[in-house]
Amino acid sequence: MSDQIEKVTQEYDASQIQVLEGLEAVRKRPGMYIGSTSSSGLHHLVYEIVDNSIDEALAGFCTHIDVAIEPGDIIRVSDNGRGIPVDIQEQTGKSALEVVFTVLHAGGKFGGGGYKVSGGLHGVGASVVNALSEWLEVQVHKDGKIYQMRFSRGDITEEIHVVGETDRTGTTVRFKPDPEMFDDTVYDYKTLHTRMREQAFLNGGLAITIADERPGEEQKEQLCYEGGIREFVSFLNKHKTPVHNEVIYISGAKGDAMAEIALQYNDGYNETLISFANDIHTPEGGMHETGFKTALTRVINAYGLKNNTLKGEDRVSGEDVREGITAVISVKLPEAQFEGQTKQKLGNAYIRTLVDGLVTEQLTEYFEEHPQAAKAILEKALMANRAREAARKAKESVRRKTGLESGQMPDKLQDCNERDPSLCEIYIVEGDSAAGSAIQGRDSRFQAILAMWGKMLNVEKARADKIYGNDKLYPLIVALGAGIGDEFNLDKLRYHKIIIMADADVDGAHIRTLLLTFFFRYMRPLIEKGYVYSAVPPLFKLTRGKTQRVAYSEPERDRISAELRGGNPNVKVDISRFKGLGEMDPHELWETTMDPEKRTLRRITLSDAIRADQVFTVLMGEEVEPRREWIEQNAKYVVNLDI
Repeated sequence: MSDQIEKVTQEYDASQIQVLEGLEAVRKRPGMYIGSTSSSGLHHLVYEIVDNSIDEALAGFCTHIDVAIEPGDIIRVSDNGRGIPVDIQEQTGKSALEVVFTVLHAGGKFGGGGYKVSGGLHGVGASVVNALSEWLEVQVHKDGKIYQMRFSRGDITEEIHVVGETDRTGTTVRFKPDPEMFDDTVYDYKTLHTRMREQAFLNGGLAITIADERPGEEQKEQLCYEGGIREFVSFLNKHKTPVHNEVIYISGAKGDAMAEIALQYNDGYNETLISFANDIHTPEGGMHETGFKTALTRVINAYGLKNNTLKGEDRVSGEDVREGITAVISVKLPEAQFEGQTKQKLGNAYIRTLVDGLVTEQLTEYFEEHPQAAKAILEKALMANRAREAARKAKESVRRKTGLESGQMPDKLQDCNERDPSLCEIYIVEGDSAAGSAIQGRDSRFQAILAMWGKMLNVEKARADKIYGNDKLYPLIVALGAGIGDEFNLDKLRYHKIIIMADADVDGAHIRTLLLTFFFRYMRPLIEKGYVYSAVPPLFKLTRGKTQRVAYSEPERDRISAELRGGNPNVKVDISRFKGLGEMDPHELWETTMDPEKRTLRRITLSDAIRADQVFTVLMGEEVEPRREWIEQNAKYVVNLDI
């Protein structure tokens, strides 16, 4: 797998487990350790245990990891690594297994020789999972014996003891998340599958099996990619048209640090750059990304000058050379320094030098040996450069025509009175009749209404210069006030709740998707910061005499209908389906969809940027067949589409 990292000490015993501090306050402040007690924190528990198994794989001792959701949402993670040490740990006089699961910051990752590189939370993982589990059981296969230990909410309920003999090595952890700690303890197979697939891509040759064993949900898949991150890039580009056939692969090492990069350009306009450090996703980038970007721009410009495609002072910018790129950067290093508690950004400066050097040397060589691919990539960058200049001119032209600089608001906007953005919300409403009802029904103190009409531009198939001049999108850009693309500035945003209000039908879903594609591609921080919502209008109106109720789903319709009948089958309840927002009167629209006390809003999240990118590519891209398949598979969820 990572053959450039020399194997670490074969012996992995208690002398390599170091204790820094006791297990304190995890149950009081779980968010400090796992981010939140919502669904993301629940799934994070699994990642912590899996990360420990992956550390064994990085050290060269584990080739297979099994992850399963058992009935009752119990998690089982099993590996064929060396097995957690079970001998007595000198510093504490306790077994190393007990220390790992009961002491915070205890582990073999602090220079004791157990691991050269690791992605786990430096020994925090196992003890935190234990503290936040109703119960946890660990079995270690080691030295011909099977050792077992059990805990409840971090306390030992079964001391370490031998339960059998074995001819293999490895660790199996089973745990049940504590319902006292989490909002919900139901696991989502798709979320775990996505994470395990990512880890299998990042560790070429490592086999990860993911299974759902809950009744009625049974499924199982083995994920193993010999091509590693090359296959990751091919997967990300699955529904895109490549500019050059081969995925370019770059790798190398210096000392105990190594880096590998895979990249391929497609004919789209979006940059997909995903980076990892010790298998941990770094969404805010860091030194490895900086080194890659700098070298990529330098190499492409040098190639253009050498071949006389670029002349004199002509250069293409970093943004130009990254248009249409799909790249995965993975670095593995000892003592990784992550900025911030959530490990969003890598701070080790020497990694920038390593990545820069590797890309400069190997990409230059690749271009010399593959002139056709090099020419196609350079031409793509030149086209991006020309389009960017056209976009700048279009932007200036639009500013002059509409007075953007003067703060003049579009005609279709009915603004609110409040000026504090954190208290303001804007409803983006399709159709003049629905917008009319919304304007009359709203609370004008803090609710603004922007009317959209007709189908807006599909930005997945358009460059920035087309967006600025678009009569549907431009009013939205001006109303929000924060700009777009590389000029987007969240501090200038005029509303902290942006609510898409469209009909609960296929056309409404299409409009929502077009708007979300636009936000995703050109105003992504809006989604990342949780400012974008989808209104949930009712589907049915039920009337019995003078009593009227609304229902948001078929089961709710049936329940309300039964309530209105009061157990009497002879009572007539009129049920009508709302055809659209436009047929609601202002009072109905306020009561059902706009009143903060009663409405339902669905926040649009980017919990999985890779999945979101692929959904948008499938839904809004050129290929018809993948779109048809996706719609057929997901038609039943269309009202509850959560990107």
